[in-house]
Parts: sequence; C-alpha cells; structure tokens
Amino acid sequence: MSNDLTKLDVAKTVDARGTACPGPLLEAKRGITAAPVGSVMEVLTSDKGTLEDIPLWSKKVGHEYLGDVEEAGFWRLFVRRGK
Repeated sequence: MSNDLTKLDVAKTVDARGTACPGPLLEAKRGITAAPVGSVMEVLTSDKGTLEDIPLWSKKVGHEYLGDVEEAGFWRLFVRRGK
C-alpha cells in the first residue's frame, strides 16, 4: 500500500496496540461512531489478525477500507466511514 495514506485527514484515531484479537476490531467498532460519515478513521494495531478483520468488517457494514501502512512494530489501518 502507498504511503499516501499517511497524508489522509484522519477524523478519529483508535490506538489498539497491545491488544489481541478481537480487541482491535471491537475498539474500531466503537471508534467509528466518533468519526463523521465520509471521514477517515485510523486504527493502530500490533495484532496481525487485524489486517484481515478490519477489511472484512468494513465491507460487511458498508465502510470503505482504504489500506494499511506498516510501521516499526505495528500497522496503521485506514477506514472511511460509509454510514
């Protein structure tokens, strides 16, 4: 994925580093409600499983998964709120 993602205007950041599945997904579900429709939420996670969970959840509930960026020891995932 492109580092252009890091230039996105993020409305809400959810820091779920250090929590294991399903923690990051649950925190993302709670966090998305704080992001206005059409805005971007960023999820920080150290759990590799989240790289599968967040895109599947996003598609299922009508949000747009924009991609992820790997940092030192964690990932940044970006989701645009759909509704």
